[in-house]
Amino acid sequence: MLTKRIIACLDVTAGRVVKGVQFVDLVDAGDPAELAARHAAAGADEIVFLDITATHEARGTLLDTVRRAARQLFVPFTVGGGIRTADEAAAVFDAGADKVSINSAALARPQLIAEVASKFGAQAVIVAIDARRAHGNAAPENAEVFTAGGRTPSGSRAVEWAREAEDRGAGEILLTSMDADGTRAGFDCELTAAVSESVQIPVIASGGAGNSRHFAHVFKEGKADAALAASIFHFAIADVRALKEELRSEGIPVRLPC
Repeated sequence: MLTKRIIACLDVTAGRVVKGVQFVDLVDAGDPAELAARHAAAGADEIVFLDITATHEARGTLLDTVRRAARQLFVPFTVGGGIRTADEAAAVFDAGADKVSINSAALARPQLIAEVASKFGAQAVIVAIDARRAHGNAAPENAEVFTAGGRTPSGSRAVEWAREAEDRGAGEILLTSMDADGTRAGFDCELTAAVSESVQIPVIASGGAGNSRHFAHVFKEGKADAALAASIFHFAIADVRALKEELRSEGIPVRLPC
């Protein structure tokens, strides 16, 4: 059985890691390179770096910040935000990323997924989906995809877009529940399961992690292949090793840190 992955996320703006609730009310959480190194040393299986204002500000990813973080890492490193072309993806790989995450640009021009995958391999391409249910309680299959860091509704549905992204060459889906983001009330397991069951590629659940039970639920009920969290790791609310030990006691296969 494949192990489940625990991923630490760095939401970055103006060169600093920030965290908010439902994509707003951002507070400073620290330096990206320092946090990346700390999370990796603590046992995170992967690190995801998301430049959350790049698309909204119509600029590229903060490559110097990516380089600083990459130099500290010995685990897979994903970078997203502001990647609009295969050449921009190449620049991010050159800065030290192992994978790229594309979101708004892929929705605007879906062939970008195939362009990046054909050049760097599907395993290096993650399509990020920021989804919100209408009033938080719509059927999961009706969850709408938002772009520009959660600012703009796209009219697309998360399940349908995940299928198309897979067909176009994505190697993974990073699914964020905007309703749950930053609340620490638990992942949206229904939404995660709906997307996971619609595709054959791995799905990373994001949004709502607050304790070890939430991770167990999203792996079991949400059928996620990996779970991503930010604030509970940044602010030392959860220890990655202790989290993994609890998950293993629940019968969930994880890789324990050395």
